[in-house]
Amino acid sequence: MKVIRPHDPRWKELFTVEAQSLRAQLGQTALQIEHIGSTAIPNILAKPIIDIVVEAASLEDLEAQTPAMVKIGYESRGEHGIPGRRYFKKRRDGSGVGYHVHSFARGSTHIVRHVQFRDFLLLEPDVAQEYSALKQTLASSTGVLVDDYVQRKSEFVGRVQRLASLRFSEAAE
Repeated sequence: MKVIRPHDPRWKELFTVEAQSLRAQLGQTALQIEHIGSTAIPNILAKPIIDIVVEAASLEDLEAQTPAMVKIGYESRGEHGIPGRRYFKKRRDGSGVGYHVHSFARGSTHIVRHVQFRDFLLLEPDVAQEYSALKQTLASSTGVLVDDYVQRKSEFVGRVQRLASLRFSEAAE
């Protein structure tokens, strides 16, 4: 069942532990490991899923690590709708938290998109609260999300991604 909850400060710690496990299994294949998604943003509603982005030297390196990911409890889902991604899903642990690893080759615009979205919401708490309020409208009083949750939040996410891209490209100049 897909539900949203108030932010849990343990999510940051759970990410750190999981990132260490990923680093131990993936070794030098993992060039970068980042906590992304709503659980990375304090004080907003989120699904209890720790989203992680892994940057690797190549897709071939990632695919060679599939057995290592399976060894630590992940299920390989291939591209799962995003060309150039290798997606891994780990079922919920005893804390009720699940893990989704979105892996891409070095230089993928998807890595930039995910990280910029997170960073923009961290820098703009009002926008983060707007996102949280939108999520609340997409859930029942018990937090159960509507079936078309992703589709119904896509306009907001797209708008924020465009704003983030502008902000961070101007900052780089």
